[in-house]
Amino acid sequence: MIVGARRLALVLLCSTVPTTTHAQRPAPAPVNLSVTPCEYCAEWNEPQRPFRVFGNTYYVRTRGLAAIHITSPEGHILIDGALPESAPLIAAGVRALGFRLEDVKVLLNSHAHYDHAGGLAALERASGAQVLLHPWSARVMRRGSGLIDDPQFGFFLPLPAVTVARELVDAEVVRVGPLAVTAHFTGGHTPGGTSFSWRACEEDRCWDIVYADSQSPIADTTFRFSGGTRYPTVLQDYANAWRRFETVPCDVLLTPHPGLASTFERLAQRDAGDRAAFRDPTACRAYAETSRQRLDARLQQERSGRP
Repeated sequence: MIVGARRLALVLLCSTVPTTTHAQRPAPAPVNLSVTPCEYCAEWNEPQRPFRVFGNTYYVRTRGLAAIHITSPEGHILIDGALPESAPLIAAGVRALGFRLEDVKVLLNSHAHYDHAGGLAALERASGAQVLLHPWSARVMRRGSGLIDDPQFGFFLPLPAVTVARELVDAEVVRVGPLAVTAHFTGGHTPGGTSFSWRACEEDRCWDIVYADSQSPIADTTFRFSGGTRYPTVLQDYANAWRRFETVPCDVLLTPHPGLASTFERLAQRDAGDRAAFRDPTACRAYAETSRQRLDARLQQERSGRP
């Protein structure tokens, strides 16, 4: 079944929309899309119908892992690739909205773990887009394996390597035509954690959207957040991230795991008639506070010696 699923995934990923006036790209090189062996991956990878969040910003799969598509007439930006086997779902989601995957010019990533960066290699090959990453994430993604300063290094799953076109700098504005997406280095969950912000407009309303990287203090059994040597700046990086979330203009919060931003609950509210369901100017500050509380609990656990 895994071999059959892989073949089907490659067919879906490499397909193009019919009857277009644009030159067709050659078929991308094969990428291993075998099923990722993790406890929650099948659940995370359940299909989710793609939908508009606001303005030119769309959610394009999956049920448990976000991929965010930002569009313009001059090219698109896609943030995150979910699992390796998520790539065909993301590609199909882009096309289901009426867009061409080949019009994606830039691929970005929140952090270099298999559940958010695993599909980037296949999407890079299928779209021809440039991959722009935090310098730490670029090191991971060029080799397809983890680094010891990752708090989750002990259970890091390998992922398909990508060709990184360029490394980002903090507060850099990534531009594609009229699109302007700011990269914010918000480490802690990994040293390369990156969040993104941009402004989107719809009719007479313009909202500031933030795609906030994961801020949960998850770690393997040998990692210590207090006094550890593997990632000595981890506490400083968390504090810097919280300050960023507390000060960045933020009307709409999106997150790599959509449940952390109540994405589908807000979608249901909007479908029921609340046009402003996704807007919550307090959401980014609340996101920072939740992370602060979880890290405090983790530090107390370390001080008490509890596993």
